[in-house]
Amino acid sequence: MKAKHSKKTDKSHRGNASQFYVAAELCRRGHAALVTVGNTPNTDILCSNRSGTKFVHVQVKTFRPGRDKTCTVGAKSEKDYGENFFWVLAGVPEPDESTPFKYFIVPSKVLAENVKQRHDVWLKTPGKNNRKHKDSSIRSVAVRDGASSCFWSVLEYEGRWDLMERMLAD
Repeated sequence: MKAKHSKKTDKSHRGNASQFYVAAELCRRGHAALVTVGNTPNTDILCSNRSGTKFVHVQVKTFRPGRDKTCTVGAKSEKDYGENFFWVLAGVPEPDESTPFKYFIVPSKVLAENVKQRHDVWLKTPGKNNRKHKDSSIRSVAVRDGASSCFWSVLEYEGRWDLMERMLAD
């Protein structure tokens, strides 16, 4: 008998899995990466170089590559957490899809500046029927071409593991 899963459960499972995929990629690249399992505020993965002398904090957000044009990052993405903090937007395909995984590695400062700027413009721009937009905690970025121009595009950060690796170099 097939188990019934809600969309929310599937999203949660994909989000949890994405943290492990990102940690695995960091380990594959020669670093030590630990998934915090929700025990560290704003940090899904704590990563160090092999000698344990340099660290980066990683916040992971998940989207479906080939399907989603945007990835939700939330209002906390407007805060710069420092040079050792990175956002990894992980494109995790559905189990039955052959779409490749995608990773966008974005420094905290870059994401904060761009998301805040775009959100401020969106708030000032009249919506449907010239109505004022209402503020919320939702913030998103474009993860593929074709997304609305009100979203900042992270496309130039695809596969930019080098940004993080530079911070971890001995």
